[in-house]
Amino acid sequence: MSNPEFVGLIQSLEATAEAALGELSPLSRQVRGELGGDFGGPRAWRMVEKSLKMLETLAEKTRGNLDFEESEILGNAIQNLRSRVSEQGRKQGSRGAGGSA
Repeated sequence: MSNPEFVGLIQSLEATAEAALGELSPLSRQVRGELGGDFGGPRAWRMVEKSLKMLETLAEKTRGNLDFEESEILGNAIQNLRSRVSEQGRKQGSRGAGGSA
């Protein structure tokens, strides 16, 4: 049986990153859209990277000590954030190269 505090910690770190990306609420998604996808700037990116790094560290340090559900929740959170970071990086890269996102 998964530990609710551990699951809550994972969800908290993921929510922090989502908020920094502007993906936590419909209002923040609207604001991000109005800004052309550039939500939060460098400070937000540091927050996202820090949250992702903490989740990766949790995965590394708890390897072999989690039940299936905890491991799956942690792995999914990491994968979701990695894909969002990658997607945002591609969008910013195309804008920086003179393209439009």
